[in-house]
This record gives sequence, C-alpha cells and structure tokens, in this order.
Amino acid sequence: MYLRATRGYGAIVPGSEIITSFARQGKISGRAKLRLDWFDYNNRCRNVRLTCRHFGISVQTFYRWRDRFDPYDLTTLQEESRRPKHVRMPQTPPEVVDRILQLRTQYPRWGKDKLVVLLSREGIRVSASSVGRVLKRLRARGLLVEPLNVRLAREARKRRWKPRYAVRKPAGYRIDAPGDLVQVDTLHLRLQSDDRRFQFSARDALSRWDCARAYRTASSFTAACFLEYMERKFPFRLRAIQIDGGSEFKRHFEEACLRHKIRLFVVPPRSPKIQGKVERSNRTHREEFYEVEDINLKLEGHNQQLEHWMKVYNYVRPHQALDYLTPAEYYRSWLQSHKTWASRM
Repeated sequence: MYLRATRGYGAIVPGSEIITSFARQGKISGRAKLRLDWFDYNNRCRNVRLTCRHFGISVQTFYRWRDRFDPYDLTTLQEESRRPKHVRMPQTPPEVVDRILQLRTQYPRWGKDKLVVLLSREGIRVSASSVGRVLKRLRARGLLVEPLNVRLAREARKRRWKPRYAVRKPAGYRIDAPGDLVQVDTLHLRLQSDDRRFQFSARDALSRWDCARAYRTASSFTAACFLEYMERKFPFRLRAIQIDGGSEFKRHFEEACLRHKIRLFVVPPRSPKIQGKVERSNRTHREEFYEVEDINLKLEGHNQQLEHWMKVYNYVRPHQALDYLTPAEYYRSWLQSHKTWASRM
C-alpha cells in the first residue's frame, strides 16, 4: 500500500498501478475514471474549488462523490440505479386486462384508441393511455404475440428502409462563401382550373442569387433535372443544398446530389422559418412576376418568361437585404474582397 504522484488514474488510491491498469483495460466505466481524475487532481493542487472549476462541476457534487468514495472499492465510483424503491403498481383490474388481451388478439391491427371504443360499448371506462400501458406490459411478459404475417411484414419494411443521403444541417455549419448553402423549395401554381404547374426555386443564402424553373410534375426526377439546371445557371459551385421533407427531394434528387458531391441538408418537419430565404423568394416571385405578367399557357413559353424574370431579379432588381445592391453586384464585390476564395471557386 502506497501513494504515488502520477498523471494516471488512481494516484491517491492504494495500489494505484493496479487501478491504472484497470482504467486502461476498460474494467471501470468512463465516468468512474473521470471521478478518479477529480480526486487525483485535487490531491495535487489541494484546492477543492480549483478542482471544481477545472472539471466544470459543483462543489456539492465533488463532496458527494468524495464521501461515497472508498479507495478499497472502486464500485463506489460507479453510477447507481436511480429507480425508486417503491414504484406504482398497475391499477387496471385483471378482468379489464384480460378483455384488452382478448380484443387485441381478435383484432391484431387495431390500436389503443379503437380498443377504447370497443371497451366503452361493453361499459368498461378506461383511457387510451391505460390501454397502451397494458399492451406494453403484455408484450413484455410474452402474453401478447403479434401474428406471424404482421411480424414478417414489419421485418420486410425494415429491410426495405435505407438511410437517406440528406441529413440535418450540423449545428456549427458556417456559410462563408456563395454556394455554401442554397435553399431549394417548390412553388405550386394553378394557371387555369385544370392546369397545375410546379416551380422549383433556389436561392443562395449569402448572395441572394436566385434560380427558378417550371415543370408539369413535382417528382424526384424533375428535381434532379432542376439540379442540373441550377449548376448551369449559378455563377459559383454548389457545395450544399437545403431542402424540406418533400417527396420530390428524395430518390433521384438525392442520387444526383451524391453523384455531384453536393452535401444535402433536410430541415425538421413544420419548420418553414429555417427555409426563410427561399420562402421569401417564392413570395417575391408571386407578387412581382405571377401577379404582373400574363403567363404563357405553354410550358416552354412559361420557362422563357421565367428566364427573363431571373435576369431582371439577379441583375436589375435592388435587394434591401443586400443594401440595395443586385445579387450580381454583391457577388462581384464579394469576389473583389475575397480573392483567395475566388481563386478556389
């Protein structure tokens, strides 16, 4: 038994070499290793508050674990179960549980809400959440077993599922240059009662440069075609695209982004404010183009009008967000002030 000053784990514990080897071999958890670090550091500096500031913990936490710590028993540094000693027992009567099991066995694809209605017809008053909890307990005990066909169908769906190329935008993702993030969205148009069209709109988050084109359908194939059109029309390379969860931005569109090595970010559901720039772009197109121009009923003529409007939008129209510069003027000034970036673009 001895104490030895060391940088490794367990310097203040008798037999510190053994404990250090335990830490290396992973025989104690990472949290327990960290707590050994606390006491090791405090043994060197002899200042509890300095130790707490160094590790970002409270003084109360340090003293609580110090009082619990036994140098001869490393398990005292492991997390203990926080489960209450006395837990609530289920209050649903056994006869109601049996009836829920019978109904679910009879109708294996019906959920708790439908079962509540069936029970109420028999004069049994129970909430949907209670039925859900009963079903969960029955599954855990092995009393409720789904039919074979249901299990096979669920496993088949899991096999068919593939992870998407589109992911959530990382929290620290920076937009430093044009093309670092281009927001893409779909604008639904109805020119006549039976003539529906879909405009794919794209806006660069930094330069506000816009690109738009109309199609008859909003499918992943047309979205992939729009990606090819974007790469021709934007004066800079596209490095990342942000989309919503629409089906038109899946399959062929994701495959095209992967092929062109363009990162693809998808926004969470019901979050249009994250796509605010392209949403504002769609509003501008409605107010300043569709409400002013007589749109050609032929798709080719419609797209020719859109191309002319995009030239006006990017080269003529002053933008308040750009201090009343056009996107083309802003991009030129950005290139002048970022010549090292421009050489890489």
